[in-house]
Amino acid sequence: MKLRYYVIQRLITLIPVVLLVITIVFFISHTIPGDPARLLAGQQAGEEQVQKIKEEYNLDKPVPVQYYLYLRDSLRGDFGISMHTRRSVMEDIKQYYPATLELTTVSMILVIFIGIPLGVISAVKRNKFQDHIARFIAIGGVAMPVFWFAVMLQILFYYKFPVFPIGGRISYGISPPDHITGFYIFDSILTRNWAALKSSIHHIILPSICLAFSSMSSVVRQTRGEMLKVLKEDYVVAHKAYGIGNKDLIYKYALKNALIPTVSLIGLVFGTIIGSSFLVEIVFNWPGIGSYVVQSILTLDFPGIIGAVLVIAISYILINLIVDIIYTFLNPKIKL
Repeated sequence: MKLRYYVIQRLITLIPVVLLVITIVFFISHTIPGDPARLLAGQQAGEEQVQKIKEEYNLDKPVPVQYYLYLRDSLRGDFGISMHTRRSVMEDIKQYYPATLELTTVSMILVIFIGIPLGVISAVKRNKFQDHIARFIAIGGVAMPVFWFAVMLQILFYYKFPVFPIGGRISYGISPPDHITGFYIFDSILTRNWAALKSSIHHIILPSICLAFSSMSSVVRQTRGEMLKVLKEDYVVAHKAYGIGNKDLIYKYALKNALIPTVSLIGLVFGTIIGSSFLVEIVFNWPGIGSYVVQSILTLDFPGIIGAVLVIAISYILINLIVDIIYTFLNPKIKL
């Protein structure tokens, strides 16, 4: 019952955050120089046609009035019509956002199942060869720009060694799976479309590795630092004196307590990956929400920009809410 009240309370606090995000993004997007109506109509269009577009998107009204109208519609779930695709922004989000979620989910799986073990090994083998390798990977992830690493992966695994495709979600000639969740891998399994499953996995490997590597460093460093502190705790030293095996000592006692700060970081990393995935999506031609935002910016598509950024912000908040709930399962002493 307490968990339910906590979730309701957090969801209520989401309302002012959403209002703040809408306000900030709305006014920032309207400071971009240029006339979106003229850009949409084309340079050869007459003033009458441009004026009709302005009236359609309320661009003929003062900015405060535009803000009020957009805020009113957004709170009802209506993000308007995209000036780029000429469709409902909500329909565009439903089309593009699952691709981003699939990519970031696979990336986070790699971060968790590679980054945490690397951090543990680095702590246990402190100042040894394994520790140096883990720290090199961590530093490399921070030092290398994600777009540069994406291009290097394409050059290596597409041009030099043609192992993986250069981009896209699925190969030409293979029909995407029936839309159930929007995740090609999951939908392919549900519909038993094995050709689409194989192609989807093949296409997602390089971009997910690129995203994971750039975000793994913080998880490795956090896990290493927490493990080093926990391994010095009295209860760990006592268990070791009692003759408990090193493997049980690390994974049954030390790791569980060291994971609590790491889980918090993982939530932040997940949200950050969603927000910063546009670089990888552009390089790998991945049809996700990041690509949609970039196209919206280039075409001064105000409804598309605000709607997409709002969805990303809400996702970030919800991910951190889930992380807070996971805390209680890792350590019962933590109260919501």
